[in-house]
Amino acid sequence: MEKDIILKAENISKQYRLGQVGTGTLSHDLNRWWHQVRGKENPYLKIGDTNDRSTKGESDYVWALQDINFEVERGDVLGIIGKNGAGKSTLLKILSKVTAPTTGSIKSRGRIASLLEVGTGFHGEMTGRENIYLNGAILGMTKKEITSKIDEIIEFSGCERYIDTPVKRYSSGMTVRLAFAVAAFLEPEILVIDEVLAVGDAEFQKKAIGKMQDISKQGGRTVLFVSHNMAAVKSLCTRGIVLEYGKVVLDDDINTAVSYYLGGADSERSNSKKFDCFDSEIFHLKEIGLQNVGKNFDEPLLENQKIELVTELFLKSDEAERYHVTYHLYNDMGESLFSFSNNNSTEILKKGRNILTCTFPENFFQSGNFSLTIFIVEDKRHSIFKESDIIHFTVVDGERELGVYMGREPGYIKPSFNWKNKN
Repeated sequence: MEKDIILKAENISKQYRLGQVGTGTLSHDLNRWWHQVRGKENPYLKIGDTNDRSTKGESDYVWALQDINFEVERGDVLGIIGKNGAGKSTLLKILSKVTAPTTGSIKSRGRIASLLEVGTGFHGEMTGRENIYLNGAILGMTKKEITSKIDEIIEFSGCERYIDTPVKRYSSGMTVRLAFAVAAFLEPEILVIDEVLAVGDAEFQKKAIGKMQDISKQGGRTVLFVSHNMAAVKSLCTRGIVLEYGKVVLDDDINTAVSYYLGGADSERSNSKKFDCFDSEIFHLKEIGLQNVGKNFDEPLLENQKIELVTELFLKSDEAERYHVTYHLYNDMGESLFSFSNNNSTEILKKGRNILTCTFPENFFQSGNFSLTIFIVEDKRHSIFKESDIIHFTVVDGERELGVYMGREPGYIKPSFNWKNKN
């Protein structure tokens, strides 16, 4: 059976120049022109660092995307996942034709509606109703077609009371509600959605995901979805592409893609990670790692032994005691399990080198995949640094004794409570 390909990306690459001047200096422009006159390749396409945010580069150019190739069939719901800076938003902007690729081409059949940022395509001085007509016109719809759907759009958005008020007076949540309703109900062949839905409340997120499922299953339309919420990605998408440092490292079914992203399918990944880019006037984050107590970072993490989280950072401030480290722990669905912090202990940070350890008791974790998000907090009030999914790790079964229950127990942690028989 012949595939019905609605979107095709061929050798897509995107290069950016770092610094304040985005397009390069006059000398660079002349050099490009001279090579073009002679029929030669742009000389600046041959240079540039990989887009790894955790390391310092040596070039003024960086490849946000490199050699991206994939096809999307009509009716597919494709999840594009990866860490911050992996190139997800850049790819969606290219697919939406907001920006042009440095090399390669995009071939699509049908209208593309994009929801990339709050208020994308909206004019702040125009009312919500006027913006619905404006967006519909951009999608190539007639006024009559838009009018036939406008009541559904307004009802779904929940902004009926404010629909004749200028959009500049909307909250970010109201704006994204109306923008999604417009994109969904004006029936584009391809709907492109970035993390923007996270701005909405829980009720609206559930409603939006349900609508996207209807669009793909009943309408036969194609959805490209980017989110850090792995539960939403798993429930909505049928296929996933994992991006790392601007390159496609996996294109597979959504369960395999999410498992890979959360660290369960890459044998080369270590339980420790060194950094040289997270360096500010206040701190320099150097390394984060997990190990069983008395073992090394490169050994498997066993659930039946104590696990030690090691955070090495250098504080430059004379008031180092004002700062503390907080972590959020996530499971393999991207759901937050709990947070923990050295702020609740007697161990404070000092000026200079700090090697902060946090020890989890044995049999605390269930076997499975986990990730950590780090915060560095000032004065117990506000975060001066946050990095989501800064490290992934896998806890493995520590060879349970023969005769115990052999199935995987429910949940993600195994708390040890104090039991007493007072009889």
